[in-house]
Amino acid sequence: MEFSGGMLARWYPLQVVLQDFSKQTNLKDVLVFIIGVGVFILILVVVNFIKKRYNPPALSGGGGSIGASAGRHFSTFTLRRIANNAGLNRDQAKMLEFVLRNDSVMDVERSINSAALLDRHFKRSYRIIERGANTEEEAQERLALLFSTRNLLDAAAGGGGGVSSTRQIPEKSAAVLTINQESYPVKVVSSKGDHLVVENPQNALGTPIRLTRGGKAVISFFTRSSKGFSFETRVLGIADSPDGRVLQLVHSNQVKRLAQRRFRRRQVVISASYFFVRLEETGRRKEKKMVVDKRRLAGNIMDISIGGCSIKTNVNVPSGTRLKIEFISTNNVNVAVLGQVLRTNRSGASTIMHIKFLKVPRKSMNAINALVFEYADQ
Repeated sequence: MEFSGGMLARWYPLQVVLQDFSKQTNLKDVLVFIIGVGVFILILVVVNFIKKRYNPPALSGGGGSIGASAGRHFSTFTLRRIANNAGLNRDQAKMLEFVLRNDSVMDVERSINSAALLDRHFKRSYRIIERGANTEEEAQERLALLFSTRNLLDAAAGGGGGVSSTRQIPEKSAAVLTINQESYPVKVVSSKGDHLVVENPQNALGTPIRLTRGGKAVISFFTRSSKGFSFETRVLGIADSPDGRVLQLVHSNQVKRLAQRRFRRRQVVISASYFFVRLEETGRRKEKKMVVDKRRLAGNIMDISIGGCSIKTNVNVPSGTRLKIEFISTNNVNVAVLGQVLRTNRSGASTIMHIKFLKVPRKSMNAINALVFEYADQ
């Protein structure tokens, strides 16, 4: 039986389709597709690993969830970002990592953003380095790196953290009380009550100062992050407390921000000796060398930073005078520095010299930093 073309199409409707599927697929396209799928899967695996490694989910137990920081691992990515933003070099970044890991820090951001936490971590590392170094030279070298790192972090945190009311001043904060152009170092006893309470100021002989009720006064102080503030107030009176006689002052909501200091400064009262330093020409080439005068003069350091200090003395010293300054720090280290008087101002019968440090040996620099940051305090 013969069939025409039309009959074949009606009896075998799928014949043409089957012939189309029998065509050869391009092998190169298949390989490209497989490689693309493999790369995509590999990327997903890597991303998932990073998320689990550096941002693990918060753990939960019982009826509630534990804080996010409880399940967090130490993030080197966060540490490097903070180190770069603060301008730390490679060695300083390693020191910061040592400090944080040494204190088992998990939440790097939280510690870096808190001056109190950061000082606690650095203070612990300071003591470990001081006690664990094999030699004195090694200890001083590592302490210098520790403090250079801390000072850069302090400078990077220069903004924010303002004080708008005297009720925000932390207790035991060091301050300077100025009355009738006389300045006295005091500490804040309480700022939470109806009055601001500070130590009753004393003169150089340790005798309490008698103040008139209603008299005007100015208080200046610095926070732990080296931000300075001042405000005007009035004397309410003197009262007794478990710590002795205290001065009651009027609270103020007009707290002014002082110019930002380059380095953290601390108010202190430390006995110091100083000597005049002069330049003399020697030899045929008339080279200049510094000669320290043998006459020893006395004064009290009123505030100090690694950049300079203020000394209260009874001697009139001209601006521009170079001085060798010696004192014993709180951790019994003999400190000797070379400084230059920038300016002076009268404080009653005394003179206050504002001094810029010109040369500070490494051991003295470390001792001053430990004093300023209060790491050497027991």
